[in-house]
Amino acid sequence: MIKLGAKQGLILGAFLALGACAGGANIASVPMAERDAIEQRLTRDISILASDEFAGREPGTLGEERTVAFITDEMQKAGLVSGTNDPGSAWRAPVQLVRTKPFTSRIEIKRGNKKSELAADTAAAFTTNRRELVTEAPLVFVGKEAEDVAADDITGNIVVMLGEPGVSPRRRAVLFESNPAAIITVVEDAAAISRVNRAYGRERTMLESEADGGLTSFATQTAMSDVFGEKAWKKLVKAADDDEFVPVQLESTATIEATSERVEFTSYNVIGKLAGTVPNSGSVLLLGHWDHLGEDCGPEDAEDRICNGAVDNASGIAAMLELTRRLKAIGPHDRDIYVLATTAEESGLLGAIAFAKNPPVPLDTLVGAFNFDTVAIAPSGSVVGFIGEGETPLDPLILGVMKQAGRKLGDSDYATQFVRRQDGWALLGEGVPAVMLSTAFGSEITLSPYLSGNYHRAGDELETIELGGAIDDLLLHEEIVRRVANTATYFPPGDQ
Repeated sequence: MIKLGAKQGLILGAFLALGACAGGANIASVPMAERDAIEQRLTRDISILASDEFAGREPGTLGEERTVAFITDEMQKAGLVSGTNDPGSAWRAPVQLVRTKPFTSRIEIKRGNKKSELAADTAAAFTTNRRELVTEAPLVFVGKEAEDVAADDITGNIVVMLGEPGVSPRRRAVLFESNPAAIITVVEDAAAISRVNRAYGRERTMLESEADGGLTSFATQTAMSDVFGEKAWKKLVKAADDDEFVPVQLESTATIEATSERVEFTSYNVIGKLAGTVPNSGSVLLLGHWDHLGEDCGPEDAEDRICNGAVDNASGIAAMLELTRRLKAIGPHDRDIYVLATTAEESGLLGAIAFAKNPPVPLDTLVGAFNFDTVAIAPSGSVVGFIGEGETPLDPLILGVMKQAGRKLGDSDYATQFVRRQDGWALLGEGVPAVMLSTAFGSEITLSPYLSGNYHRAGDELETIELGGAIDDLLLHEEIVRRVANTATYFPPGDQ
């Protein structure tokens, strides 16, 4: 558990005492009529964002344009100003993306005068570029090595490495740092090639800055054994386990070609700001992803193929916008409050990563970040999932407010499973104190029916949402963010 500084502890103790005197009844709570009004606004925003007109909010489509325009308009109505801090790109922070899908591949190995083209069920090659071709480059066998292989043994050569589940991606990344012409990962059998094709053969969206991953290829043990001879190949594989193993030049060359359908496009994060009154006191960040999967849910002959994403994540954006309105109404606040709607979360937290690479303010000035994702699942009164618990200095304040409000913590082990699967992870990795508090993630019993049912399916529609827990969460966030944005009630580490 993170310990409180003396000054912060005194302040928090005072709040707890006040909560005890009042019975906690007025903390993170409002009259029923006000809850009803909040529910109406949330429902309105979700119904718009999850409508067929927005076509599943896929980045790079008309659905994105309508989504970004709606969010920008609502931020302006709420009284925010642009938070990009870029006069040339108000409200919209561009995120350069690439959408790529493998098209063809060919691997041919030459030993002496003999050429062997590997069959499609035993080998595959992939590139994120439109075409990549390596012609008769020397082969070097590195076995299971990566960090200890000299760059001179790799640069310009085709590296042959032995695949190991869970280890191979990191090993390839290390080897690619030495600029090989390509890498062939040797996998167990045809079933493994099928898995590779499913993983690498699908359409992917990635940041343009990270889209050149090198020419990556795979081949089965049997294919390599056929090329080099069973006895010789087994000898190489066995030698790779020797502590004295060194890379082996295979006295062979390979030609590898891969093509891909590739489209570069610009998507946008939307950033607004509630200006604070105390300069140089840091900032608070609210964030949620606006994107979903577009018009490609279910089989091609299905009547409804739009991934409307009412829960994931029209509900999170709606909750964030409503919280922003309420924070504006009770402001001004000491610290700036930035409101970020990210793109391409579904493709790997890409909008959040882009924000972290090019933030409107230095990341070390963000005193707290609160993510809103997939919130409309749990009924009112549900326990709270605390994603990021134990990872930031925010724990004492958050747990203190929860105690005052009579809110109970959910299954911490279950919530921890989702730390890396939400936008806050991109910020945590850069040292930003980022958390996600949600009744939707309070227990497996609450979330599992959604994950096994409408998650990433056409059934994620407005009619399926449950806003009771979402409103509880919104009111809890209002109290927490109000305190974090107040220089008298929250002191970041180093300011105590």
